[in-house]
Amino acid sequence: MLRVGDLQRSIDFYTQVMGMQLLRKTDNPEYKYTLAFVGFGKNPDHAEIELTYNWGVDSYEIGTAFGHLALGVPDVHGACQKIKDAGGKVTREAGPVKGGTTIIAFVTDPDGYKIELIQRPL
Repeated sequence: MLRVGDLQRSIDFYTQVMGMQLLRKTDNPEYKYTLAFVGFGKNPDHAEIELTYNWGVDSYEIGTAFGHLALGVPDVHGACQKIKDAGGKVTREAGPVKGGTTIIAFVTDPDGYKIELIQRPL
């Protein structure tokens, strides 16, 4: 789960820039929050990311315990180009991980969360 400061901005990033789908969205007026679930497909076949918007809160400190999300993709170079073409921010271009051969890259979402792309064959 990621707490986000602007739900629509985050939904747009994960769907339009990262290529995920908005799977479902629910409002909880009593407790003043909205949940949106995004992913490349639905559970149990695919992981989902829960985006939580607490009404009236527009930013959070990410904290030192959180590192990053990691997503397996079949072509990291191609994914980076699609992300850049869609206006996303690639913060580490595709290339081998230090001390290894696995191809990775890093992207940053609108709230500052880091997303590692890891090359995984289909």
